[in-house]
Amino acid sequence: MIVRSRPSGLRLFLILRGSVLHQIWGVLLVNILLATLVTVSHGSLFTHKITLTAIPFTLIGLALAIFLGFRNNAAYDRYCEGRKLWGEIVLESRNFARQCLTLIKHDGALKPDAGLDDVRKRMIFRTIAFTHALRHQLRNSDAHAELKPLLVEHEWQFKAANIPDYLMHRMGDDLRLCLDEKRIDSCLAASIDATMSSITAAAAACERIKSTPIPFSYTLMLHRTAYMYCFLLPFGLVDTIGFMTPFVVGIVAYTFFGLDALGDEIEEPFGNSPNDLALDAICRSLEINMRDAVGDRHQLLALQPVNYCLM
Repeated sequence: MIVRSRPSGLRLFLILRGSVLHQIWGVLLVNILLATLVTVSHGSLFTHKITLTAIPFTLIGLALAIFLGFRNNAAYDRYCEGRKLWGEIVLESRNFARQCLTLIKHDGALKPDAGLDDVRKRMIFRTIAFTHALRHQLRNSDAHAELKPLLVEHEWQFKAANIPDYLMHRMGDDLRLCLDEKRIDSCLAASIDATMSSITAAAAACERIKSTPIPFSYTLMLHRTAYMYCFLLPFGLVDTIGFMTPFVVGIVAYTFFGLDALGDEIEEPFGNSPNDLALDAICRSLEINMRDAVGDRHQLLALQPVNYCLM
């Protein structure tokens, strides 16, 4: 996620970090070169003059802009929903830590050097592991190395297709254990279970976003229309604006290709690109909060942007 103040003046045109230009520069360059050739040849292909007016491009361009706007709104809705869901996971995880520390009875206060044999610390650390495992699952990466110091041995060694779901089942086992050992009343256990259900629901919603992309046929139609429009545009402008054709075509193509590429990028908000959600930073911040809650001695620091990019 790009974190920086809005630039002004000439800097606005020189910024590349976070821009989609690196994704579209190839096709944009080809489009400008084609416009330059059309301008030099005055729209002639060999001995045949290709005559197009600006009227069809005006009509198609208006419709294309509207459809690109709809698609980008749909993609941004997915991005915003993903951020809201992770905000809910952070909120409910903090609530869960508070409930474990205040509602589960124990012989004394949780000591900083307490191990995972203490059910309260084990459940809270498992929540940290849950968020890390969910992040890795959404990014199709391996979570086991990061989960090892947070879980008991048989849990981090267990090979599960859905690690977050497996960890939540183990959380339910510990809650059942607390009930059997009379460490918590059933009505209070129900409130903890409701918090666990809220975390699970938010995780399932993130999985839904990841596994349900915007329909490919809709994206394909916009790709094709944008490409045909931008590559035919020089023939419709050369007789009207002459030598300015490559400049105007470059601006229009940058806008349409850029909007198309931006929609593709934010459609999947859980990836590793600069414009995706900063899941690493969210998980690190949550881990710091949870470790502080149990009085754990750690040296973790909140992640800071590197070259204005927060991962």
